[in-house]
Amino acid sequence: MPDVRVVNVSKRFGKVVALDNVSLHIKEHEYFSLLGPSGCGKTTLLRLIAGLIRPDQGEIYIGNRLVNDVPPEERDIGFVFQTFALFPHMNAWNNVTYGPRVKGFDMVKAETIGHEVLEMVKLHERLDAFPNELSGGMMQRIAVARALAAGAKLLLLDEPLGQLDAKVRADLRYEIRRMAKDLELTAIHVTHDQSEAMAISDRIAVMRKGKIIQVGTPNELYMEPASIFVAHFIGESNFLEGYALNSDNEGMLVELRKNVKVHAKRNNINSGQKVVLAVRPEIFSVEKEKKEEENVIPGVVERTTFEGTTIRYEVKLINQDLVVIVKPSMTEKWLKVGEQVFVSFPPEKAHVFLYPERGLKDEISVE
Repeated sequence: MPDVRVVNVSKRFGKVVALDNVSLHIKEHEYFSLLGPSGCGKTTLLRLIAGLIRPDQGEIYIGNRLVNDVPPEERDIGFVFQTFALFPHMNAWNNVTYGPRVKGFDMVKAETIGHEVLEMVKLHERLDAFPNELSGGMMQRIAVARALAAGAKLLLLDEPLGQLDAKVRADLRYEIRRMAKDLELTAIHVTHDQSEAMAISDRIAVMRKGKIIQVGTPNELYMEPASIFVAHFIGESNFLEGYALNSDNEGMLVELRKNVKVHAKRNNINSGQKVVLAVRPEIFSVEKEKKEEENVIPGVVERTTFEGTTIRYEVKLINQDLVVIVKPSMTEKWLKVGEQVFVSFPPEKAHVFLYPERGLKDEISVE
């Protein structure tokens, strides 16, 4: 099964730069996601790998083969679209076996493959059904089966779950990953849904405005974001503005608004520079009484929201910063709006970034 290498690839559409000097290595047998907001270039990159469009510059390798000039049908790929893209005049069986028949497989082999993949997607009993007789989840299963039946070594999925309802989407994403792993395929999955990418990916490339911002495992991206944008786009973060005072063995001392001083994870930022502190909502502790812990800041509960398994607090700190805190609803004694509380967080869980030149609002914008 192939790995995929993208080397210094750029693509323009008129004046729009869709991809800007992108390089990426997707490993053999890896389930890899391209994640980012709409218009960031992820679908363009997938179509370049598929051969549906050509790069303006750079090279694309599938295995050790340079494929810039290789047509899509000779790249050994299966492509699954967001819109299902099934042949409406063919039933499920004929949709699935279309690839093997077009490739000239003998009838016995084509039928064997058809039965195998329909069993794999758990739709063998619906092989006579036409697309308009199937649910959205079933149609997407047939689309995946058709891609697998064609003998794909590389599975490309462009927002494959985007048109499905939440429950079907959650179930099918695991099924697609399972099939790719069972068949030892290399899979590249495009999505703008960070929870989807986090749940199924071996690694993820976070994209923004035609560039790759960071590549890593779901855990690496969540626990060690390399930028303010990644800290915002992967999960959720509270951003507190301040100034770096100094660094020592215990971490970095940061002065927030109104002389509130806290320690954060050590960084090579110079004293006096304006910084942004990023803290995940679940990292905070919130208590009614002050405890002897680091980074304790008084505040007042402004809002509580019950979200099923969690409860979400919005707390205005003594320096007027507003932070979001998320706690398990079943184990917490709920706080009430207007209560005085003490918020704290461990220094090693707080990331420090230089304040962006264009401002924090523009830095986290997904536009």
